[in-house]
Amino acid sequence: MGPFLSVLSLVGIFIVVILIAGLRVVDQNERGVILTLGRYAGMRQPGLTWIFTFLNIQRMFKIDIRTKVADVPDQESITRDNVSVKINAVIYYRVVDASKAKLEVENYEFAVSQLAQTTMRNASGEVTLDELLANREQISSRIKEIVDKSSESWGIQIIDVELKDITLPEGMKRTIAKQAEAEREKRAVIINSEGEVLASQNLSKAAETLAKVPGALHLRTLQSINDMSSDDSNTVVFMVPVETLKAFDGFAKK
Repeated sequence: MGPFLSVLSLVGIFIVVILIAGLRVVDQNERGVILTLGRYAGMRQPGLTWIFTFLNIQRMFKIDIRTKVADVPDQESITRDNVSVKINAVIYYRVVDASKAKLEVENYEFAVSQLAQTTMRNASGEVTLDELLANREQISSRIKEIVDKSSESWGIQIIDVELKDITLPEGMKRTIAKQAEAEREKRAVIINSEGEVLASQNLSKAAETLAKVPGALHLRTLQSINDMSSDDSNTVVFMVPVETLKAFDGFAKK
């Protein structure tokens, strides 16, 4: 009985070791992909789980399902109107199918980054520089749509894509600055001309009113003299209205 008990003890210890060695903990933000003899055998949810690790019969790969943020590095692209620009972006995505993320692509993080870079260059090449600068949100949505559709087979969902910065060549920056300055000068000239038109219209109306009302011109002349005389530094010149001269001329004829 002694040797038999020893064998049983060894078997028991071996079973206990296997049981303990197979214990695994899956965090709340993870999913466990199980492979049995190299074949997909299911998914393990968060909590304590067990796999048969003896002779590497079963293996478990933990996949993080939290939202990830990837900084897409600067990409040099040529717009539709042949302007060279550098664009960088940030992409937000998460794993929605852990089994596909493990089995359908070698490195899903690297794959998403490379796909975003290529799509970003292609999308910026389809628009002009003005459209690229003015419609960032639309272009970002276009990139998101393409990347999301392509990465769906990897079990990846693209949440958002944002263009962070668009760098222009120095010569193009100076050209845009000159264009903006010319546009401001144009608006200033238009505003000044509109002001002169309004002023001339008002003067015309005022002259018409003074001509229609008897004595209005005399009152306006007296008001102007009074305004000028209020300042000691002004030299007051008395302007005799033509009507007054005509009156003196009538007295002389009598």
